[in-house]
Amino acid sequence: MSSLSTSAPGRGRPARLDRTRTVETALHLLDEHGLEALTMRRLADAVGAQAGALYRHFATKDDLLTEMAERMMAPATAATAPEDDTWQTALAGRARALRAALLARRDGARVHAGTHPTGPNTLGFAESVVSVLIGAGFAEADAARALWAMTDFTLGHTLEEQAALDPDGPADPARLREAATAEAYPYLARALPVVTSTDFTARFEFGLDLLITGLSARGPRPE
Repeated sequence: MSSLSTSAPGRGRPARLDRTRTVETALHLLDEHGLEALTMRRLADAVGAQAGALYRHFATKDDLLTEMAERMMAPATAATAPEDDTWQTALAGRARALRAALLARRDGARVHAGTHPTGPNTLGFAESVVSVLIGAGFAEADAARALWAMTDFTLGHTLEEQAALDPDGPADPARLREAATAEAYPYLARALPVVTSTDFTARFEFGLDLLITGLSARGPRPE
């Protein structure tokens, strides 16, 4: 696939790559082949350039993944809540938007995990969350920690969700049902229908509700 073209080079000069379109091509390759198969060489082939040309834009693959994570955040940042929403509803909406943005890309959560983008999409999302909480009366420190709690929960959940739904992944609920027998694990066996369920939205909403209920119980406490 080659959805990105290089700019026309001058005589004796190498083709110049467009950074934005290079990242877009990397995201297309991610969707087609998955994270494991996304190599700098494959990306270079897709854009019709030498691998060395990519390293002038991205010093390492981690740099590329960070830029991809920043681009993936655009839909989450664009999702806004009506002004009359409560902070609970606004926060829940942003968590759902983050999950949706990660799920929109194959291995999206794996790409995002461990990166630290500082672009307008990522910072804009963080700003929207912190502003909701500070606006509701939470102290700056609590707002920051709530931001991390929400993003960590959403990212961790989506990592597990995408791994479980990967057709090439190791997840097999049948193995768990066979191992968690009523004789050895009587209480776990009673909960197995939910434990082995693939209703990840229900699982996410339950955890999100716990998080927001906990924040509500803590309550806005200005410093």
